[in-house]
Amino acid sequence: MKRILVTGGAGFVGSHLCERLLNEGNDVICMDNYFTGQKRNILHLLDNPYFELVRHDVTSPFFVEVDEIYNLACPASPVHYQYNPIKTVKTSVMGAINMLGLAKRIKAKVLQASTSEVYGDPEIHPQVESYWGNVNPIGQRSCYDEGKRCAETLFVNYHQQNNVRIKIIRIFNTYGPRMHPADGRVVSNFIVQALQGQDITIYGNGMQTRSFQYVDDLIEGMIRLMNTGDDFTGPVNVGNPGEFTMIELAEKVIKLTGAKSNLIFKPLPADDPMQRKPDITLAKKVLNWEPKVNLDEGLVRTIEYFKTIV
Repeated sequence: MKRILVTGGAGFVGSHLCERLLNEGNDVICMDNYFTGQKRNILHLLDNPYFELVRHDVTSPFFVEVDEIYNLACPASPVHYQYNPIKTVKTSVMGAINMLGLAKRIKAKVLQASTSEVYGDPEIHPQVESYWGNVNPIGQRSCYDEGKRCAETLFVNYHQQNNVRIKIIRIFNTYGPRMHPADGRVVSNFIVQALQGQDITIYGNGMQTRSFQYVDDLIEGMIRLMNTGDDFTGPVNVGNPGEFTMIELAEKVIKLTGAKSNLIFKPLPADDPMQRKPDITLAKKVLNWEPKVNLDEGLVRTIEYFKTIV
């Protein structure tokens, strides 16, 4: 049994990670300040004697004895991370410093949940880990993009200077049950609008693409990365290379929900990437990982969840 700290553990991804780690027989400490995380995501875990819930903000130092740390704490949707951009940067940067400092003191292994947003609006397609990105450092999304890029820098520096055992995972668009219904992400937006009988809002011409990964596939990739030897630090892309336009996604959601929604088009937000698709060659090679859940199957599961909350 390992003792494992998950920051942001009451969030969409964090709650699934806590559940999986408990199912594998670990002792799990879930830390969250509930800015975007929700207690209802982890209510079903509270009766487990090996699950501990702590209300704490990752921007403040935290002291605990654990074997592993998964640093997931940070708002991840544009609606939430743009609400308080300074807080978003502090969460990424100070959160990384605090968790790296903790890992250094207690000699724990620590994983940073980074993002495909480090690639910005990419000029290379699909995106490989060696690509440095095309990011606007003063744009609307920069609080998140540059915060995560700085966190990666800190992780590498702590590894090189202090021999901290690090892992960096670059997460591509992920969806599934427990997504926040008002987080502004495209999958949750489309499903909520369809279930409520509203028209579906598409920003831009709808031809921009994304690659959608079901949450269970992401959790599998995270755990496999954490379990690699200390000689492999990443970064490694974890995402589904299936590429879909926004119009294709909207049509799938309409079909699977049985909605009568029409598509309405609005202007594209600033710095919104036109293409996003992971190259997962490294994940296949080092983690022996690739996604198992296709988009239609994952959408059906996600729609069933949203039917219970909207």
